[in-house]
Amino acid sequence: MKKEAIVLLNMGGPNNLEEVEVFLTNMFNDKNIITVKSSLLRSFIAKMITFSRVEKSQEIYKQIGGKSPIVGHTKKLVSKLQARMDESVIVDFAMRYTPPFVSEVIERLNKENIEKIYLIPLYPQFSTTTTKSSLEDFEENYHSKGGDAILVEVKHFFQNANYNKAIIERIKEMVNIDECKDFDMIFSAHGLPVKIIEAGDVYQKHIEKHVALLSKMLEDEGMKFNEVHLAYQSKVGPMEWLKPSLEDKLRDIKSRSVIIFPIAFTIDNSETDFELSIEYRELADELGFEDYRVCQCPNDSEFFVEALCEIYAKMR
Repeated sequence: MKKEAIVLLNMGGPNNLEEVEVFLTNMFNDKNIITVKSSLLRSFIAKMITFSRVEKSQEIYKQIGGKSPIVGHTKKLVSKLQARMDESVIVDFAMRYTPPFVSEVIERLNKENIEKIYLIPLYPQFSTTTTKSSLEDFEENYHSKGGDAILVEVKHFFQNANYNKAIIERIKEMVNIDECKDFDMIFSAHGLPVKIIEAGDVYQKHIEKHVALLSKMLEDEGMKFNEVHLAYQSKVGPMEWLKPSLEDKLRDIKSRSVIIFPIAFTIDNSETDFELSIEYRELADELGFEDYRVCQCPNDSEFFVEALCEIYAKMR
């Protein structure tokens, strides 16, 4: 029987404290992250960054259970998506920087009679640093192992109605309609160096369009927040990054009550469970915020599962 496969792609995260070094090394060796042309120079830079950050990063993961939650959430999502498919469709997932790597998934798929593989990077908005990197990683590995299935890819899905319903559902879990007027809503996106945007990356444009879409949906739901904002988190290094930073936004807004939604992530990870839920909460406490709430990512939301079913159907 001819089969098809759906492979969900994401950045990954350490499955234990020992994998923190693997995660950092692989991430900073990614030519889409460190964009210098020389692979030797990139490797040197990766070693320096990893050496300077590994202990601090391990301390971060200790505070959220000793590992990233991303693999656990993704397994649940895969299980729910597989349950929606017939026996001719295999659903699997691969991570960019930590196990399970694409090589493991490809090895499993090559044992099956796969005719087409549908690649869905779990990044709602396109970026060279995420979507492009994950697709290239799979495609290069697949062809090097002699795979002959047709590869079909999707590059973004932030406009999908059911995906956005998953986001609205998460926001509703944190605040009811009557409370909204007392809160500012902040959509927090992972930041990028400005030079990557200037080189043609459409990430910022996608983020801004996504915020506009969600703002309209919130209004239609009767969720009238005091103000709706966009901010960027996770800046590292001395380069200029996208602004406003989440730190500056928290310092500037007049409201002392905020709801944060991590708009660039579909699955919870250290940037949500630590950076937003612990680190920025401490800043909010220092600034005198009365209420600081962080929404979960869609994770294995039924709306997200439905969105992935729609995305797959449109790719066929």
